[in-house]
Amino acid sequence: MIVDFLAFAPSYLTLFMLAGADLRVLRVFRLLRFLKLVRYSPAMVTLGRALYEERRALLGAFVLMIGMAIFSGAIMHAIEPQTFDSIPDGMWWAFETLTTVGYGDAVPVTPAGKMFGAVIMICGLGLFALPIGIVATAFVNEIHRRDFVVTWGMVARVPLFSTLDAAEVAEVTKLLYTRLFQPGATIVPAGDAGGAMYFIGSGDATVCVVPGQPIKLHEGDFFGEMALLEHRSHRHAVVADTVCRVYVLDSEGLARLGRRHPEIVRHIKDVAKERALENRKLRRAPRSPRVKSSAAKRETEAQ
Repeated sequence: MIVDFLAFAPSYLTLFMLAGADLRVLRVFRLLRFLKLVRYSPAMVTLGRALYEERRALLGAFVLMIGMAIFSGAIMHAIEPQTFDSIPDGMWWAFETLTTVGYGDAVPVTPAGKMFGAVIMICGLGLFALPIGIVATAFVNEIHRRDFVVTWGMVARVPLFSTLDAAEVAEVTKLLYTRLFQPGATIVPAGDAGGAMYFIGSGDATVCVVPGQPIKLHEGDFFGEMALLEHRSHRHAVVADTVCRVYVLDSEGLARLGRRHPEIVRHIKDVAKERALENRKLRRAPRSPRVKSSAAKRETEAQ
C-alpha cells in the first residue's frame, strides 16, 4: 500500500500547515498510482528484474558514456575554443552527437573539428546502443528463465521422468518444446507424419481409435511414440478435451535421450508394443463393447 499512501498523504499536509499555504502542487503525487500497474503486469516485473540483474553492466555503460562525453567535450573545446567557449559547451555538443540527436545549435566549423566530430558520431552509434542491447538481452533471458522453470516443474510431474533427479530433468527439458491447444483443437491429425512424440503436461485429450470407444489421455500420459519409432504416419487423431499444454519430443531429441537415459527409451518401446497389441484387438472387434484398452478400463474403474 506504499503507492496508495504516497498518492493521498500529501493532501492532508494542509491540516498541519498554514491556512494560506497553496499546496495544490502536491496533487501531482496522485500520478504515483500509475505505478500500481506493476502489480498487475508480469512484463513490468520481468523488466524490473532484468534491470536489477544487469545493474552493474548498465552502470559500467553509463560511466563509459559520461567519460566519452567529457573527453569529447574537452577535445572539441581545445580544437575550437571560439565555437565552444568552455568544456561544458563541448560536452553539450558531445551528447547531441553521441546520441545522434543533432540539434545543430553548436557545430564544428574547422576541418579538424569536423574530422573529430565524424569520429565521435561513429563511436556514439556503438557506445550509446550498448545499454539497449544489455536491457534487451537481459529481458529475453529473464523470460526464457521463467519459462524454463515452469517447463521444468511440469516435466518433473510426468511419471515417465519421475525417476530422474533435478539435473537430469533439466537435461530432458532442453530436448522438449511446448505447444498449447485449446479445447476441441486437433493435436495430431490422422495421417500426419510421425516425426515426434507428445507428452501431456496439463489437460485432457482423446485418442479417436474406434468410433464409440475413445481412449482418454490425462496429465502425464504420452502418445505418438509408435509412429515415431516405426517411422510412419499417425493412424489415429488426438483431440484436446480441455486446454492442453503438450511437450513435443522429436526424433533427434529421442535419439539424444536414448544415449543419456536408455531405460526411458526402453520403457517407451514397451508401452508402444502394448498399445500396438491393444490396437490390433480393437481392429478385430470394432463393434464389441467388451473390448477396451487398458486406459479405458482404468477410466471405467475410476468412475
